[in-house]
Amino acid sequence: MSSPGINGDSKPPCLPRNGLVKLPGQPNGLGAASITKGTPAAKNRPCQPPPPPPTLPPPSLASPMPRAALAGGLCPTAGLPIGGPASAPVPGPPAERPPLATDEKILNGLFWYFSACEKCVLAQVCKAWRRVLYQPKFWAGLTPVLHAKELYNVLPGGEKEFVNLQGFAARGFEGFCLVGVSDLDICEFIDNYSLSKKGVKAMSLKRSTITDAGLEVMLEQMQGVVRLELSGCNDFTEAGLWSSLSARITSLSVSDCINVADDAIAAISQLLPNLAELSLQAYHVTDTALAYFTARQGHSTHTLRLLSCWEITNHGVVNVVHSLPNLTALSLSGCSKVTDDGVELVAENLRKLRSLDLSWCPRITDMALEYVACDLHRLEELVLDRCVRITDTGLSYLSTMSSLRSLYLRWCCQVQDFGLKHLLAMRSLRLLSLAGCPLLTTTGLSGLVQLQELEELELTNCPGATPELFKYFSQHLPRCLVIE
Repeated sequence: MSSPGINGDSKPPCLPRNGLVKLPGQPNGLGAASITKGTPAAKNRPCQPPPPPPTLPPPSLASPMPRAALAGGLCPTAGLPIGGPASAPVPGPPAERPPLATDEKILNGLFWYFSACEKCVLAQVCKAWRRVLYQPKFWAGLTPVLHAKELYNVLPGGEKEFVNLQGFAARGFEGFCLVGVSDLDICEFIDNYSLSKKGVKAMSLKRSTITDAGLEVMLEQMQGVVRLELSGCNDFTEAGLWSSLSARITSLSVSDCINVADDAIAAISQLLPNLAELSLQAYHVTDTALAYFTARQGHSTHTLRLLSCWEITNHGVVNVVHSLPNLTALSLSGCSKVTDDGVELVAENLRKLRSLDLSWCPRITDMALEYVACDLHRLEELVLDRCVRITDTGLSYLSTMSSLRSLYLRWCCQVQDFGLKHLLAMRSLRLLSLAGCPLLTTTGLSGLVQLQELEELELTNCPGATPELFKYFSQHLPRCLVIE
């Protein structure tokens, strides 16, 4: 028995397991694209063919029932009317239910068990499945990734035609990531996607040649955009930010854009009074730029990420803590000039912090961890990757933090077994990363079985992590995901 609607189509090929979904060409003009989650670590199961349908038992070899009996006559064995007494009406046949393969009630429950990759393949089986799968609820939280070359179909004459985006509109995507696009490509996208004017809430442009004019047109036409990401876009300038940024934007991320410097921060602080989240990777931003934030951002901004801002010093940290006192998440990752004194300023003035990232800050020592442990009582996540001056003494300070749930110590080359003993008292820990710590031994790591509430333990590139240790963890930490 074959599922209705397949019509002998060949099985689609397996998809790559890299977290992206490639949409093959379809009759409705969906074009090729990718779909990815906001969170990139998810692994998709490889596509597998559906199991063969169960074999039905052979029909009975007994003689068929006489026509008279089928019509409501006498039962050949008992001599009684099948429907009861002659006066009782004969009931009609039961209402036919749709086949299980196309029963929308069953499919609505079944399709929740498939990954985004698999849903893209299943939507090509038949129209009934596509109709069910194209409901927005199955695609919430996913962002299609469209490369410039995938936005056009080449016609027989060599001309290019923009792809039909109706399939994306049917699924109600609220965000898009466009890679390698130009001003013209963005204008074509706005004209051809029916939800672009009001329905798109988030736009991400990566490695694109968008100019000041293109950025201004995009934000003027797409009135629904409140989250904007610009990565690797080197053709727009700070003047483009002054002319295009709108007060409706609440989340902005700018990284690897060579024309972004202090004046860009001035534009952001003046034009975005409702900014809640700012992520900035800019090598030329100085302490002066962090003084531009006003009282308006002080009330609304809760997340600030300064990534590899090499010119930021403790003076810039002073400006941050005074201008943005309501921060709950702060990252100074790669701000290599920040020292223990800067961390002390953070701990004393930003008491609402729940997440602090000090990774790749080589001047941070154990003293900074003492400040953190003494003042940041609400802290739930602490990232100390590549803080090479952190020792076992610093971990002893952290052991007093009862609210800490996630601790990252990747490549902290001075942490030893004695330091791990301090962590054993932290019953609130759910995630611990010790990847690349060269001085940890198998004996020291085995003591981590005392953290029975641990949900994830990362031991990648850890010399003390042996196969015997992983087997030991599987027996004594059965609910913990151990990353080898």
